[in-house]
Amino acid sequence: MAELPENIRLSPDGTGVVILDQTQLPRRQVFLTLGTAEEMYQAIRALQVRGAPAIGIFAGYCLYVLAGQLEREGLEGADFFARLDRLGKFLSSARPTAVNLSWAVERMSRRAASMAGAPAADIVRALGEEARAIRREDEEMCLSISRYGLSLLKEGDGVLTHCNAGPLATSRYGTGQGPFHLAAQLGMKLRVYADETRPLLQGARLTAWELQRAGVDVTLICDNMASMVMKQGWIQACMVGCDRVAANGDVANKIGTSAVAILARHYRIPFYVLGPTSTVDLGCPDGDHIPIEERDGEEIRSLWYREPMAPEGVTCYNPAFDVTPHQLITAIVTEKGICRPPYTRSLAALFAAEG
Repeated sequence: MAELPENIRLSPDGTGVVILDQTQLPRRQVFLTLGTAEEMYQAIRALQVRGAPAIGIFAGYCLYVLAGQLEREGLEGADFFARLDRLGKFLSSARPTAVNLSWAVERMSRRAASMAGAPAADIVRALGEEARAIRREDEEMCLSISRYGLSLLKEGDGVLTHCNAGPLATSRYGTGQGPFHLAAQLGMKLRVYADETRPLLQGARLTAWELQRAGVDVTLICDNMASMVMKQGWIQACMVGCDRVAANGDVANKIGTSAVAILARHYRIPFYVLGPTSTVDLGCPDGDHIPIEERDGEEIRSLWYREPMAPEGVTCYNPAFDVTPHQLITAIVTEKGICRPPYTRSLAALFAAEG
């Protein structure tokens, strides 16, 4: 088994954020050091860093680095907070669907606001502590989610997954694919079928690469082959990650996820969604209120091809996410436990337990 490279870290001097450029995988491992707000925004927008938890970790590090720049410019007090607020809103606008991005920005902003009146240097140190805490907590969340998810599987099961919700999309293990990595670590054998996940091929480029390196028995399939492998009886469960969970249990995830859920219902296969409570948005009543990012049509027409594979000028519709209705979801697995229908009660109970 090969160790996966660390996907997000601070530069040695703390003035930049180092990321593994996910657009270059699996053929090349390229690390980028990002030091400006524009570079950070573009890294999120261009999917050089992606996966809801990973984006949250990245945003925390970014605000720490940017706050350090403001402190070195000599900004203090109201001027410091005003600039930091604008930078946070700028980063949050890069991808509207993944709630972890705005969640991390708001968490960092609250930490800064709690130190109003303190010297900028002290605020920057506190933001560094908060960013590292976000990373540390994500590792703990991923392990807990993976354990709960693995409890739903048994030796030899075939599991279908869509997109990438493994270590690259988080800090370690992953969410939707976390149980597969934990199973490999524990010596438990599973068979994983990974949808390629058009048009960005996260399943082919990232999930298959991660699982192969981890020693997991992984088979890559095209998205439109999911029905066939289910019909053959090769799939005992479906497990996916999530970018946002509404209060009623509707889930936004990579485009194509809802199709997998519909097929799973037809073949009577349990469909599980795995994600940290930071992806649960109780302020969003249902999936109709989740903003869906629409991306450039060139991702369909020409991306990954040596030359365009569609007629020049053809109209493309390229939503990055879809919403899986809660009625199709067997359970939502979080670091605090497994939620089952009715989700309006079980999801709210997760937060009520915090007091």
